[in-house]
Amino acid sequence: MGAKKVFVTVGTTKFDKLIEEVSKDEVLEVLHSLGYTFVQFQVGTGDSNERKHPKIHIKYDRYFENFAQEIESSDLIISHAGAGTCLEVLKQHKPLIVVINEDLMDNHQIELAQQLAKDGYLQCCTPRTLKDTLLERKFLQFKQYPNPDPRLFSRYLDKCMGFEIK
Repeated sequence: MGAKKVFVTVGTTKFDKLIEEVSKDEVLEVLHSLGYTFVQFQVGTGDSNERKHPKIHIKYDRYFENFAQEIESSDLIISHAGAGTCLEVLKQHKPLIVVINEDLMDNHQIELAQQLAKDGYLQCCTPRTLKDTLLERKFLQFKQYPNPDPRLFSRYLDKCMGFEIK
């Protein structure tokens, strides 16, 4: 069995509190106790303050050409609450912890993250509660997000227009 990888992503914006929290020794120790040995940070436009850890290999990058491949190669994703990132991770059926950026003024992302958490697809927390969320281990028992049905909208539209549906 290879190294268990955590992918931490902030998307294209700045979310330094998420990077700082995961970089703390106490959080890295929890990740190590859960069997993770590699943490890949995607820091966007934020500060990376690169550091090392004796038990976990840590790598920092600003962006990735193939974001979906990074998700696919990871065993756990810790992410901001952006809809695109959440849906990409859920589509790949990977454990996801969404960390809410409490500093955003009009944080519409909270609603999506909280609903997906309520439905059992992911865990939701803040930077301050990330360590406890990891220790609870509930993120390991997530419901698989259903695959999309590309015909759903066209069937709905046909029904609205009064076309016969077969």
